Amino acid sequence: MISIKNLFENDDVKIIEKRNNISIIEYQRDVSVNKATAVNEYFASKMNVKRRQALIELNNSEFVTSAGAMQWLAGNIESKTDVKGVGDFLGKAIKGSVTKESAAKPKYYGTGLLALEPTYSYILIEDVGSWNGGMVLEDGMFLACDGSVSNNVVMRSNLSSAVLGGEGLFNLKLNGQGLVILESPVPRDELIEIELNNDQVKIDGNMAVAWSGSLTFTVERSTRSLVGSTVAGEGFVNVYRGTGKLLMAPVRPETVSNILNYQTRVKV
Repeated sequence: MISIKNLFENDDVKIIEKRNNISIIEYQRDVSVNKATAVNEYFASKMNVKRRQALIELNNSEFVTSAGAMQWLAGNIESKTDVKGVGDFLGKAIKGSVTKESAAKPKYYGTGLLALEPTYSYILIEDVGSWNGGMVLEDGMFLACDGSVSNNVVMRSNLSSAVLGGEGLFNLKLNGQGLVILESPVPRDELIEIELNNDQVKIDGNMAVAWSGSLTFTVERSTRSLVGSTVAGEGFVNVYRGTGKLLMAPVRPETVSNILNYQTRVKV
């Protein structure tokens, strides 16, 4: 029997989202400061730069996390990796290197509380089953998911979509029924959600952070001719076609993964 105090009832901790067994907490202010950092921390909190953390309640269930994402756990919880041997590890290492995700993803199972590392990024909870044909993620966004959700690496539909679009050639794809926890440079209420029904959307830049696995992704000229694209000042655009949905950031970062690299997890 475990009793945890000064967490959920702490007046500095606010539960900003709860879905099923996942709670996202947000520290309203950072009180672990000194004279040198107090001013920066004060104004950071006013601009919504706050520590956020995912807490997962396991009840004879299992959850998969990115490597190094666990901060602490309480209760009868064990862990194991999804690596089945040397060959399997090498294969996962190759896949991880091309998607900027961890090669081995630990699986935690049992009954208790699993706390992930705090982060200054925004934390999203998505239902993988609500995405048509699975969910494809931008590099570096995966944090954790239900044990029932499978993950694999998918290749772009053509080489041009990687070279011309400034994107990687591979992405992590999630399949199945269950929840996934993501790290995002943009809060969920600012992400634009576009639903397509046998239609298309064209984006000038890599602003999409997640899209349905049923959509095809290509990179094309903004107009039919190369001269026309040059005159229009647009060049190439990312095109998503089919039936499904897409989450798009309202601003155009150099790459979403670059922003995530700056918003690294904070050890406390």
